[in-house]
Amino acid sequence: MSETLVDPDLPPDVQIARLTQITQVLMRRVETQSGVSTDAYSQFERAVRLEDQVRLRTQELERALQMLSESNVALSQANRQIESARRDLTSAIEAVQEGFAIFGDDDVLLLFNARFCAQMPDVRHLLKPGLHFDEYIRIVSHSAMLELPAGVTPRDWATTRTQRHRAEHVIFNLSLKGDRWLQISEHRTANQGTAIVQTDVTDLMRSEREQRERLLDNQGRIIRATLDHLQQGVAIFDAAGALAGWNRRFRHLSHMPATTFDLGSRADRLLDQILLNFRVTGSRGDAKGDAQAEMRLRHWLGGTGPSPHETRPFGFELSHRDHALILDGFAQRLPDDGFVLSLTDVTAERDALRRLARTNEELESRVAARTDELRDALERAERSNASKIRFVAAASHDLLQPLSAAKLYLSAPDADRYSVSNVEKASEALNSVEKIIEALLDISRLDTEEQGVELADLPLGDLLNSLAQSFHPIARSKGLKLRIRPSFAYVRSDALYLQRILQNLISNAIRYSQTGGVLVGVRPRGDKLRIEVWDTGPGIRPENQKVIFEEFRRLHRRASASEGMGLGLAIVDRACARLGHALELRSVPDKGSVFSVTVPLSQHSQHGPQSASEDGHRGLQSLEQKGLVALLVDNDAQLRRALVALLEGWGVTVLDASGPEEAMALIDDLDFVPDLMLIDHQLDDGADGLDLVVLLRRRFGWRPTRIISADRSRQLRERCARLGLHLMSKPIDTGTLHHFLACVSISPQN
Repeated sequence: MSETLVDPDLPPDVQIARLTQITQVLMRRVETQSGVSTDAYSQFERAVRLEDQVRLRTQELERALQMLSESNVALSQANRQIESARRDLTSAIEAVQEGFAIFGDDDVLLLFNARFCAQMPDVRHLLKPGLHFDEYIRIVSHSAMLELPAGVTPRDWATTRTQRHRAEHVIFNLSLKGDRWLQISEHRTANQGTAIVQTDVTDLMRSEREQRERLLDNQGRIIRATLDHLQQGVAIFDAAGALAGWNRRFRHLSHMPATTFDLGSRADRLLDQILLNFRVTGSRGDAKGDAQAEMRLRHWLGGTGPSPHETRPFGFELSHRDHALILDGFAQRLPDDGFVLSLTDVTAERDALRRLARTNEELESRVAARTDELRDALERAERSNASKIRFVAAASHDLLQPLSAAKLYLSAPDADRYSVSNVEKASEALNSVEKIIEALLDISRLDTEEQGVELADLPLGDLLNSLAQSFHPIARSKGLKLRIRPSFAYVRSDALYLQRILQNLISNAIRYSQTGGVLVGVRPRGDKLRIEVWDTGPGIRPENQKVIFEEFRRLHRRASASEGMGLGLAIVDRACARLGHALELRSVPDKGSVFSVTVPLSQHSQHGPQSASEDGHRGLQSLEQKGLVALLVDNDAQLRRALVALLEGWGVTVLDASGPEEAMALIDDLDFVPDLMLIDHQLDDGADGLDLVVLLRRRFGWRPTRIISADRSRQLRERCARLGLHLMSKPIDTGTLHHFLACVSISPQN
């Protein structure tokens, strides 16, 4: 733009016209802007402030851009350094004379040099970063260059190699075709990766072999063979502490690489290598003791201890740092001032000693426990022996009394000897003898471990009804009220023993209650049933509540056959213990007592079918009306005559015989099949009543049969049960025999 508003070269009139026009325009602009002239300064200030803020933001942006540029420069430098370090690392591992590879903590191959697996070309071309260690092992195991031991498959080798990989540090030799050898050294890195170094030790192995071959003359070969066949590892050192010889077992036990073993190797250097995998264990078993033991070993090997080159042997122990391997070491000086070092694997012995120590502790505990048991058993036996002496004396006394009475009754003058009164009294005395013998047999059975119990599902109602019929007359004769509550429950118990238990408890309750009554009730207790017998007797004081369960012990009165022998509660106590039924006693002196027996409920329905005894009672009819024919076989002529008289008195015809041959001949002669059979178990000439029953069944079929025997053993019961037979014990209860006969029907063959 020119410095003047109008070109001076124009004509004057033109200049004036243009100046006039400019003046008019300026005036109009001034007039137009006169309304906002007051804001001009404020807008100017705002513009100045905005300009300052823009300048500050621009400066900050420029600084940020500068920092970013510097960071990019630093990053580029770091990348260049990393790349340089990578190239240096690659160059370094390539410069390593051994094969080298690194696997990450996820067992994936990260990098390797050109010498890694160079001896196995068929493996080399398959290696690449990202290869998993398991795949690497699989490839190597199938390499054509791998020399597998006899009997070892590639899969076996791969399994063993994988197991070695789990160790923190492992060194082993790998045999290749063409008598080539690789030493594999595997180490766990700080970040849990794995570094593998492959060293070609072919020359070393061959050299070692050649050196051994040169050194071995006839005597040397014998010594070498001897050393190599020893279970101990042996290394020999000369006077200067240099290695002069070793056997394979020593290298195997010491877990040292083959490169470490070389003639002339120093003993201290070998010890350092050994202690990479082992630690010297002291007698104290702590770190301080181990350190002291290691120091003593170093002093002995180096001849720097208090007595240099001392001739005394030195023993030590090595424990592997990673495995449960224990070596027993022994160092012995040689005449030439050298020494021999031997290692023995004592892992099994140490384990055996530990197990033996544990076994000894267990045996001591068991012996102590057994001693306590024997001491308790001896005390019980002594108490039992004293009790048995009292028991036998009391039993003899109670047996002699009724026998003496019966003898006196039967020794009366001829006119009165067979009077009804004397016969009844003699019979009553003999019944007392029978009761005593039966009670003694019960106690004997319960004290004999071989006598088992026969558990079955029993209808408790039948048992209670039978007891009610037996004891109601006795209670009425004493003016007592006997109440036995009915029950429809089935319990799991032995029928004979449970009947004896309740029979003795009810009998005692009636005997000791002079007024009032006796109540027998049942209370459910979960899956069990508690049978309670209440009486209104004199009660039992707490100090006597254990005494009453001893044999021939009755409180406040002497034991006698007429009022009870004092055996009932002893039988109850033993029977409950044998059956596992809880026996409880609650008593209030001068008020009465409650004896309770808890028995398990059976799975049988509580409202099951009626018992066989109820069906049998409905079918009873007079024996005289039945006209039964019974076969009786017993070798005891006196007992046979007594049974014949008893049965014929009931209207039963009896065919009696003393043995099997006579019985068979009698049936054949009469051509008549008996309705029932009563057969003794033990017959003359070793004959067995059960065998006779089997023979009779084969000829005539099944017949109601009872085996008669004084043998109450479990074996006889089991034999009878297998043949479907019932055992009737001697002395024979006439009520039981009468009930059996009443349930027998006439044979349809007759």
